[in-house]
Amino acid sequence: MRKRLLPILAIAAAALLLALPLLAARPLDDALLFVPADSASVGMVRLADLRTSPLSSRLFEGCDHFTVDGDAARFLEDAKLDAKHDVDVVVVAGSPKGGSASGLVVFEGRFDPDRLASALATRGAVKKGDYFLLPEHRNHGEKNGDAALALVGRHFVVAGTEDAVERALAQKAAGGAGFGSGHGLGRELSRIETGATAWVLVDTARFPELREKASHVHIGAMKSISLLSFQATAKGDALKLEASGVTADAETRDLLEDTLKGALAAFRLVMQDKPDAVAMLRRFKVTNGRDAVTISGTLPGAAVRAIVEKRAAVKTASTN
Repeated sequence: MRKRLLPILAIAAAALLLALPLLAARPLDDALLFVPADSASVGMVRLADLRTSPLSSRLFEGCDHFTVDGDAARFLEDAKLDAKHDVDVVVVAGSPKGGSASGLVVFEGRFDPDRLASALATRGAVKKGDYFLLPEHRNHGEKNGDAALALVGRHFVVAGTEDAVERALAQKAAGGAGFGSGHGLGRELSRIETGATAWVLVDTARFPELREKASHVHIGAMKSISLLSFQATAKGDALKLEASGVTADAETRDLLEDTLKGALAAFRLVMQDKPDAVAMLRRFKVTNGRDAVTISGTLPGAAVRAIVEKRAAVKTASTN
């Protein structure tokens, strides 16, 4: 599966290059209309919200690396694209299929489809119906291994495995009566706050490897959890976080509650020489609700900056 996911991740990076500056406001949930109802995991990031954050310069600094690569820079120039400033929304969806995986990335913004099509063709992309096959990610003879990219009007770029792109286009043409309309995993969207900056929903029953890994670290409660949800909301330079595990079994919820509370206590003990960190951890709460256990709290701006800077340092070290 790891080999199958590599082209999907590469496409996500490539698709990020395809956004153009905003010309007008649009509803930010339109991208969900491409997501099939049977998706096993779905996530969204509202980059437009992050753009106004005091941390935006760090959060978007990765876009600068695209210009270092000569071919990427020429692609941007040929298509008159601005990758850094105007990607509005990113939606990622996936479903495991046996030993492979079907992945989809939808970007919403503004772009010139004719100019983009020309730039793609110049680099060897092959037009097939309503989408392009990307030559650097071809896997002849196996449809869900090929990488495809579709330009949908002037507002959307849809990329992923060929089968996923085909289904996404058909989904949108049919009116988007899938995940975005509350079918399948979309029924759980009510767990996500309307103003969340980023969120993820995962049907854990479709990802047995998650439960297997959890058992290796003695989180036995994970075996009975049917859904995982995560959401983050930007509040100035801080991030409000919330993660939930959903299960109908009361005993499992009690076990998960005890596990999370124990983990928080252990972290406080490890960081007892850092009063600010201990105070921050004390503000995280664990609640045992009707059908889910939730841990929630807020990372202050200083903590977010430290995390971003640490990740940047690790990335720099790995490339040197």
